[in-house]
Amino acid sequence: MVMVKPSEITPEHHYLSRREFLKGMGIVSASAMVLAACRGQSVTSTAMPSAVKVPSTITSTPKELNEPLTSFEAITNYNNYYEFSINKEAVARLAKDFPTSPWKIDVGGLVNNPKTFDLDDLAKFSQQERIYRLRCVEAWSMVIPWVGFPLAELLKEVEPTSKAKYARFETIYDPNQMPGQKMVGYQWPYIEGLRLDEAMHDLTMLATGLYGQTLLPQSGAPVRLVVPWKYGFKSIKAIVKIDLVEEMPTSLWMAAAPNEYGFYANVNPEVSHPRWSQASERRIGETSRQKTLMFNGYEEEVAHLYSDMDLSRNY
Repeated sequence: MVMVKPSEITPEHHYLSRREFLKGMGIVSASAMVLAACRGQSVTSTAMPSAVKVPSTITSTPKELNEPLTSFEAITNYNNYYEFSINKEAVARLAKDFPTSPWKIDVGGLVNNPKTFDLDDLAKFSQQERIYRLRCVEAWSMVIPWVGFPLAELLKEVEPTSKAKYARFETIYDPNQMPGQKMVGYQWPYIEGLRLDEAMHDLTMLATGLYGQTLLPQSGAPVRLVVPWKYGFKSIKAIVKIDLVEEMPTSLWMAAAPNEYGFYANVNPEVSHPRWSQASERRIGETSRQKTLMFNGYEEEVAHLYSDMDLSRNY
């Protein structure tokens, strides 16, 4: 198992210089993407477990966001990850020794070819860099350079049947190493779901790294979901199981607070959370608030998925 020291992780300014160099060589371009994390304390561990090793050559995506990236330190030190703690600044410390290798993801349900994928299998998918916005339901946001691959590539290998309508995701259940899973009031393990057409959309990604490095445990290592047009809680971390199912899954948050969290959770500035407005957001690392974009700025790519839905009820 390869161990990577935090000191060996590319600093933000070096990473940005590297991106500019690669762009000049015609190698890197990039896309749009983001998820959950903010500013806080530095990671105190001297090494991190190896997950899916990020290759030195990464396929890039075709469009630049032209927005400042959230710093690596902010992304990895302010984390919504209830499995470890409800205190965002405590997650990195509590998760630093969480083992992410070996790891397996069982993919089955309504499929013709159920499979179990280990880390080596995941590494065989073409790793891409995608820069996405992340919009948290708590009205803060980030811009993150993820590394990973479209979820559709994995799902095509298991061959969903005609009865499959939804993808149901499940995180690891390990309360001895994830102390937050001992909290009452939540139906552990963490469950999330997508409609199958959402899961197969090209923007939907299984992330294995960020800033050109393998994911740290606090960021959802070794593999997490990223769905950039939805609120961040949809992007389940530390996935161990994916089932294709016929009925809509009930997510952890739907079960815990059905009056506040629905299945779709598409970013919509016109629909307030029951306890706060979603019209604006606080970009981590910036002092002023900014207007929230419909579908988090991905309206052109995904609005057609919901053309027959009342978006005012799409929370």
